[in-house]
Amino acid sequence: MARAAIPAAHTDRLQFMNVTSFSLIIFGVLLNAVAQLALKAGVRDLGPIGLSMDQVVPTSLRLMGEPYLWTGLTLYAVSVVVWILALSRVDVSIAYPMLSLGYVVNAFAAYWLFGEMLTPMRLAGIGIIIVGVYVLARG
Repeated sequence: MARAAIPAAHTDRLQFMNVTSFSLIIFGVLLNAVAQLALKAGVRDLGPIGLSMDQVVPTSLRLMGEPYLWTGLTLYAVSVVVWILALSRVDVSIAYPMLSLGYVVNAFAAYWLFGEMLTPMRLAGIGIIIVGVYVLARG
């Protein structure tokens, strides 16, 4: 199968990750991770959100008044802009796997902020993620 041709002007700037590109990726990952934590903080006191039609309006109104929810959504919007800037500089096959570092950040932050468990299996998974991202970044 033939690969789509990338204009020569794009290949030079997409091959290697420099400090700016790496910083944009890490900043985007961290923004995304903090957004996820803010969303969790926003729904933590609600408990499981019901899926019945009679709960849609009251639950929606309560969520609309939740500042952490708005913070999370705003951070997601900013992270999309940062991610677009990163993708304009780095191959998506390098940048996208870096998003998995957000799982690492969130696992430890959720342990610290919300008391979520860090079991040996989760820690092993985190180790595998870190090794995988390292291998991808070096390749």
